Amino acid sequence: MFTIDLDPKRSQIKSIHFIGIGGTSMSGIAELLFDKGFTVTGSDREEGSYTQHLQNKGIPIVFGQKAENIQDQDLFVYTDAIPESNPELKAARATGRPVVSRGRVLGAIMRNYTHSIAISGAHGKSTTTSMMAEILMAAEDRDPTILIGGALDEMGGNCRTGDGNIFLAEGCEYKGNILFYYPSIAVVLNIDADHLDYFKDLEDIIHTFERYMENIPQDGLAILNLDDPYSRTLKDFVKGRVAFFSMTNPEADVHVENIVYSDLGQPFFNLVFKDGTRLEIKLGVLGDFNIRHAMAASLAAREAGLSMETIKKGLEAYRSLHRRMEDMGTFHGARVLTDYGHHPAEIQATLETIHPHVKGRFYCVFEPHTYSRTRTLMADFAKTFGDCDEAVITKIYGAREEDDGSVRSEELVEKVQAHGDRAVYRETYQDVVDYLKNKVTPDDLILTTGCGKADEIAKLLVAQGK
Repeated sequence: MFTIDLDPKRSQIKSIHFIGIGGTSMSGIAELLFDKGFTVTGSDREEGSYTQHLQNKGIPIVFGQKAENIQDQDLFVYTDAIPESNPELKAARATGRPVVSRGRVLGAIMRNYTHSIAISGAHGKSTTTSMMAEILMAAEDRDPTILIGGALDEMGGNCRTGDGNIFLAEGCEYKGNILFYYPSIAVVLNIDADHLDYFKDLEDIIHTFERYMENIPQDGLAILNLDDPYSRTLKDFVKGRVAFFSMTNPEADVHVENIVYSDLGQPFFNLVFKDGTRLEIKLGVLGDFNIRHAMAASLAAREAGLSMETIKKGLEAYRSLHRRMEDMGTFHGARVLTDYGHHPAEIQATLETIHPHVKGRFYCVFEPHTYSRTRTLMADFAKTFGDCDEAVITKIYGAREEDDGSVRSEELVEKVQAHGDRAVYRETYQDVVDYLKNKVTPDDLILTTGCGKADEIAKLLVAQGK
């Protein structure tokens, strides 16, 4: 088991190099370790907002990954997107010094804290983690350390380094990373078929979560979604305690009652705990899925000893992460939102949430993320866009994958059309702008979605739509 002492005066590790430092999770870990006093360096393929932030803090970053970036650092950390053929990773392994994945380092950091909270699941990890972050920051005496898979304005980014004994982070299942985590509170929001470039199938994913549950200590807690058919069965693999949240089932440890919505679609509701405690909540974000996130966060916060007043204050202060239904501005009068959703279930839930509140036409600009996900989930993507008036689908964002020619966005467009919904293909971001500029009216709404650079499409629309 890989370990790291967060006090560099005691730790044998003094200097750490991050291969792929600009990723959302990697950059947060790098910042945390830098704040703790370690010497941190890194590399990435290209500049981005996270690399700029780290450089502003004084962390040296090289752009372009090559063997000479490996010097005399004590530890090398690589992102899951780095292939074994990467020359920098190969050079790091040749040193004989420790070379570990991002997940192993995050798990090692987690073991330094008395109270560690990991939020996992196929959908909603970042949102629930950031909701929980708001609650923890509302407690003036806790001073938590927090890592989020997105930028939260109240934290000034994706990392908050505190001196308290609470650590909060996302627990991603990709490449089995959750198996490296041993949290005292483990939240599982849901389980779905994703990351099928790594997992064999849904059963393989479920089995990974089952093994993860065995990591929770006997005095720990698993918080599970009673409404999700896969996550609720994990209770049989937990040695410690189990708590459930549910939208409707009063037997759960927390459920909701009296849901009403504002004109903008923001939910007002009562959180009802099993002991009879009730909490009136007015969320500043849209969607029933955010009610579920609030239930999970409230259970974890209560377990961590936070008061009902603090939970209410944190939840009602929450205004979402960047790229989670984020309002970017207007394009020729039409409102432009951007979202991180890249799985069919995520996108469909977002479209269902927004649709009732659009006066005019609703356009969804979707940038598919990775060839493997697009190919494997093609049939599900084809049924995703019924709640928008038209899907505008761009070229696939390959990310960590090479294009083998086996799948094209044009094929997805044909599948959506065959399902009876409107869809067009526009290859480049500028093509999208040119297509929409002669179509939209001030009552329309445009959502750009995807976890590649879909937000750049939104920025381009706003910049050219004055």
